[in-house]
Amino acid sequence: MLPWTALSLALSLRLALARSGAERGPPASAPQGDLLFLLDSSASVSHYEFSRVREFVGQLVGLLPLGPGALRTSLVHVGSRPYTEFPFGQHSSGEAVQDAIRAAAQRMGDTNTGLALAYAKEQLFAEVAGARPGVPKVLVWVTDGGSSDPVGPPMQELKDLGVTVFIVSTGRGNLLELSDAASAPPEKHLHFVDMDDLHIIAQELRGSILDAMRPQQLRASEVTSSGFRLAWPPLLTADSGFYMLELAPSAEPGTVRRQQLPGNATGWAWVNLNPDTDYEVTLVPESNVHLVRPQYLRVHTLPEEAGPQRIVISHARPRSLRVSWAPALGPAAVRGYHVQYGPLLGGGGAAQRVEVPAGRNSTTLQGLAPSTAYLVTVTAAFRSGRESSLSAKACTSDGERSRVPRPQPPGAGGPEP
Repeated sequence: MLPWTALSLALSLRLALARSGAERGPPASAPQGDLLFLLDSSASVSHYEFSRVREFVGQLVGLLPLGPGALRTSLVHVGSRPYTEFPFGQHSSGEAVQDAIRAAAQRMGDTNTGLALAYAKEQLFAEVAGARPGVPKVLVWVTDGGSSDPVGPPMQELKDLGVTVFIVSTGRGNLLELSDAASAPPEKHLHFVDMDDLHIIAQELRGSILDAMRPQQLRASEVTSSGFRLAWPPLLTADSGFYMLELAPSAEPGTVRRQQLPGNATGWAWVNLNPDTDYEVTLVPESNVHLVRPQYLRVHTLPEEAGPQRIVISHARPRSLRVSWAPALGPAAVRGYHVQYGPLLGGGGAAQRVEVPAGRNSTTLQGLAPSTAYLVTVTAAFRSGRESSLSAKACTSDGERSRVPRPQPPGAGGPEP
């Protein structure tokens, strides 16, 4: 009986250890994911600028863990037509990728970035094209800031697929458009940097890419005042189980929203939430094959979006005036401001518009007509797509200033007696 007792104890101990390990979940591993570099290779970029961008991408690649079972990378040129320098999986080491980047030649042509993004979605990031299912996907777009075709719709389609978008602008791109194109928040995903200073952001961008590639736990992104997007690592498969996702306000734990998702899901977006509210999120993997522990997360939605509260006109001069406003509520949700102005009466010129970044709340309007009344409208553009406006009247001063003679001291000036 003693041998059987020992065997039974050993089996029980082994089963307990196995269950304990399963409940802890899979061990942390090296980051895995597909990383696509999209380079402006058009004629709008000089050969020198392209060589500097190519050098920067090679430097960045050297800092990343590339290889089988880790990160894979691909390089696509933006030109009249997209061109794939090398697809995912062609190179199995960082050294091979760096050699391929050094050998890349500029393609020239138009800057059809939107066409290249649609190409990336269909030919590179799609599973039918060989993309790995269930791994994080990241796009790094290096641009001089301009595009010959629309970028917004195809970029949004990529983000809807769960692609994290980083943008490095070396030119004078439109801040609002690039902020829209980058993943939220733009302060972590959008970099404006001079061509010769690209190396300065290499380490920071490397860390951001690895963070996006390492979703070992449930995480939130694209947080607004009314929702957020969730992502998690592949814990199950379509055949091994399903997920139960639960959401409840921290102050009202009994008010629970539930969503069942298939086992191959790795993300979900919650919408129609309350602003400025803490939410408790629970991801419960349900499987008959193996035990996987639930994952928990607290997410705070942004404050309610409210436009500019007050407009102040100051420094009115014949050809200019200064416009200031109280910042919009929910500043983290603001992409920027539009300031539109035009004469109240005809004959003073057409309405004009100035773009102001989210971190500023004033601007000087130039090139105005003297002694003219203007209608000034400040619009806050929110990341949710909503806008809120406030208007005020302003008037420039006369072109001629009246001069009042200054009193002269006794005995100074005047005719001689």
